[in-house]
Amino acid sequence: MALIKASFAPGIDKQTTTYGAEGRWVDSKNVRFRSGLPEKIGGWSKVVPTKKIAGVARASLAWVSLTGVRHLALGTDRKLYIYTEGQFYDVTPIRLEAALTGPFAMTNGSPTVTVTHSSHGAGVGDFVTFDSFSTAQGLDMNNEFEVTTVIDGNSYTITHTSNASGTASSQGGSGNAKYQIPVGTDRSAFGFGWGTGAWNQPRQSIGGGSGWNRPGLTTTIALEATYWQFDTFGEDLLAIRNDDALYRWDLSGGTGNRAVKISQAPGKNRVLLVSSPDRHIFLMGTETTIGTPGSQDDLYLRFSSQENFTAWAPSSTNTAGSFRIQDGSKIVAAKRSRGSILVWTDTALHALNNIGPPFIFGLNQIAANCGAISSNAVADVNGITYWMSQTAFYQFDGAIKKLDCTVQDFVFDDINSTAQGQVAIAVNTDFNEVTWFYASEDSNFLDRSVTYNYLENVWYTNDGFVRTSWVDRGTYPKPYATFYDSNSLPNNNTILGVTAGCTTLYEHEDGFNDDGGAMDCQITSGDFDIKEGDEVFLCSRVIPDFKDQTGNTDIKVEFANYPASTNSRSFTSTTSSTTKFFSTRGRGRQANVKISSNAIDSNWRFGTLRLDVVPDGRR
Repeated sequence: MALIKASFAPGIDKQTTTYGAEGRWVDSKNVRFRSGLPEKIGGWSKVVPTKKIAGVARASLAWVSLTGVRHLALGTDRKLYIYTEGQFYDVTPIRLEAALTGPFAMTNGSPTVTVTHSSHGAGVGDFVTFDSFSTAQGLDMNNEFEVTTVIDGNSYTITHTSNASGTASSQGGSGNAKYQIPVGTDRSAFGFGWGTGAWNQPRQSIGGGSGWNRPGLTTTIALEATYWQFDTFGEDLLAIRNDDALYRWDLSGGTGNRAVKISQAPGKNRVLLVSSPDRHIFLMGTETTIGTPGSQDDLYLRFSSQENFTAWAPSSTNTAGSFRIQDGSKIVAAKRSRGSILVWTDTALHALNNIGPPFIFGLNQIAANCGAISSNAVADVNGITYWMSQTAFYQFDGAIKKLDCTVQDFVFDDINSTAQGQVAIAVNTDFNEVTWFYASEDSNFLDRSVTYNYLENVWYTNDGFVRTSWVDRGTYPKPYATFYDSNSLPNNNTILGVTAGCTTLYEHEDGFNDDGGAMDCQITSGDFDIKEGDEVFLCSRVIPDFKDQTGNTDIKVEFANYPASTNSRSFTSTTSSTTKFFSTRGRGRQANVKISSNAIDSNWRFGTLRLDVVPDGRR
């Protein structure tokens, strides 16, 4: 008998056939590469085990106050939260406060409450909080509610957790109503009027419909998933939603303080960034005439006067300014890197540099045909910027470079083009990884990921592992990331009538489990010839090679005679750290191997497989 080695190059190769990928790996799940060897990724656990926040978080930013207190901003399609030392605080801006008298009407035995409020401006799914009202037909109305239906511009319904004890109108006495900014949407879509703009709003500007509750008349309108963008201004948080105003959360007001709209700033914006160290605030895809929403230009950018988030109109006494980018159809993303501000449109990359008065900033194009796929698809790692475009992956380190990607066709043939604006990036510097999460062709939400190990220049994919936002370790000892469940209810604070869709915050690289349960991980090789592949061989033993193995790991070896043939026989053995070899009776010209585990606390790193084989004839 003879021992042959089966060793595999690092990374996943999906650009060729399974047989063409001899000597390489072709598929993986929850596996990374380190020093050339595949290993199980680190585990994760809930940061706050009992709390889930409303909506899908597509932006997060961590920072530390001057007093050393850590904060984490989380922006969802429904709310804005601040996580501070074990607690989530709802800091969603308030768009309208009103004093009301007798606004509630109930029907005996029903939880549905009709609210009368002239010109309320609320849409389905919006949140309203009532206070200082008296009990109405047995119902305590001093709670936060989600709007259930909109009857017209002067009335809407909410749903209580209890049934009314009687039928009556003009109930509740006098009190206050506080309406939060309108909710966005958790997904991207094309379609008719419902969901092609703010919920339940007139459609005159969106397809020709008119009046409340009427759909638009076109299918050419894209409903963009709601995302936030954050940056810090000193200790404070600046935030925007796509096509919305600029908000500021003042840390000095405490955790109970809500974010407030900066009324002097443009009211519709798509990208936010604060320059460093000069601290000009940039708003991109913004209004050409401040205060006129209809003047929004997706290629127009403005910057405030230095150190002043309220001064936006250029004058001889400030450093505010504006200009328009020419290449592309919209500004998509911006990032500080290498002393410049990099700005991506959907087609090109530009650089902004502080050149001083009178122009303050100068703009030059770096490259064309390399735009960013989404606002959150860009990351800077130690002065090198990585991003995902609509067709490829790129890096910029002073010169632009298209990255050779061994899974490129797999990713871009699979991605849902409607949901490409949801693509999110994650940087895990401890393992030299940049990961992009994306929605596959048949999914409305992120469900797959692709990772680039920039130190070892290898790629790997992951089906099922997904996070909607990510913060690398730094502010916190380990990475923090968010996961969205469209079918579960939020429970961080009491919201009556709240509908499903919530985000959970996880700490990563914590042990080897999936939030206390077993993590399913596996890696599969391409087919490799036994010897030269011209003879049929009998394999009697398989000798595994693991490092740092804890718990049990399965090894499956499959044998076949030809690349296109059905595997003639396969053998699976459960191995431990004490396993020296396992016996097989496999016959074939070629084989492949699959390493997998699905047990609590298991861990492994795989080296070189050896097969004990003898010739078994040419036929």
